[in-house]
Amino acid sequence: MSTAQHVYIGTDGGATTSKIGGVWSSGSPVSTRLLQRPTNAAMGPAEVVRGWVDAIGAYLQENGLTWDQVQGVGVAVPGPQQRYGVLDRSPNLPDSFTGFNVLEEYGAALAERAGRAVPLVVGNDGNMGGVAEAQRVRGRGNGTVLMLAPGSGLGCAYVDRTGLPLDGDTLAGMEAAHVPAPLHLLDARPYPCGCGRTWGCVEVYTTLSGLPYLLAERLERRPDHELARSPLGPRERALALRGLAQTGDALALELFEFQARAMGLHVANLAMILDPQFVVIGGGLMDPESTTPAFRERYLRIVRETAEPYLWPAQRKVLTILPAALGDLSQAIGSALVALYQARVATSRVAPA
Repeated sequence: MSTAQHVYIGTDGGATTSKIGGVWSSGSPVSTRLLQRPTNAAMGPAEVVRGWVDAIGAYLQENGLTWDQVQGVGVAVPGPQQRYGVLDRSPNLPDSFTGFNVLEEYGAALAERAGRAVPLVVGNDGNMGGVAEAQRVRGRGNGTVLMLAPGSGLGCAYVDRTGLPLDGDTLAGMEAAHVPAPLHLLDARPYPCGCGRTWGCVEVYTTLSGLPYLLAERLERRPDHELARSPLGPRERALALRGLAQTGDALALELFEFQARAMGLHVANLAMILDPQFVVIGGGLMDPESTTPAFRERYLRIVRETAEPYLWPAQRKVLTILPAALGDLSQAIGSALVALYQARVATSRVAPA
């Protein structure tokens, strides 16, 4: 079998929906279509693993592939790990997943279905998404890439020149959503974060998680706004803001301008530490199906303008801030790419001198 026929499979193990994608040994995607299935997390880890393996089988069949061609599998998991491949408590998964050894259990299920051991890599979902976006933005180059994806929370990843993400010694590398924001520059209070910290985590000022706080403050000054009169709860009101912003609602635009400034300051902070060539902004605010081009351009412009004064002169010339483009593909494709890159590293270690 030629290496051109080898395939690496990625599993995006989301709390609600799991997605399967794949890449060839060249790194190019097998397909731009994902296979999506319910994760069924409420049914426990064993059922989730069974569903992942079944989904890979369906993906292979849809694309005219076989298990013999699968040379590695990657899985993107939400939340921290106790140790490599062992899940810690995640706010998005049932308690039954705390301590679950996904590396061992998923690896065993893959081996049983494939009839042989299949190399498996496990990584944070934000990191895996960053790997896929990094491959896209740098093309044939090897510039480093920072990805920030605001959604319910803030996904963060830093991808080095090898194409692999920064994991850290305890697998908590790039949990940059939970560093303190420069509140004095934002004229903001230190709202509590879901992680338990009360120092004003950046995530609270850049994502949906903090919008209820920010919105409540501003509605006190705008009692005539439609959301002030709405029977919806705080989170549901916050969820309505993105749609309102697309129609030019002044309050919604004000809030997203605030979030863009907070993101710009975060970019500047991380540029001091990581010095990336590219910054990719992903998440729901860059979703072309939910936001207008004008909204996305305005958000990115504010991020750039806020970050620039705090960058070193050389960084102002080199640093490029641009939107993500892979959407729901990123974490599945990224985890497949990490499986491929790890296989290349392993091959280079055993190659004869």
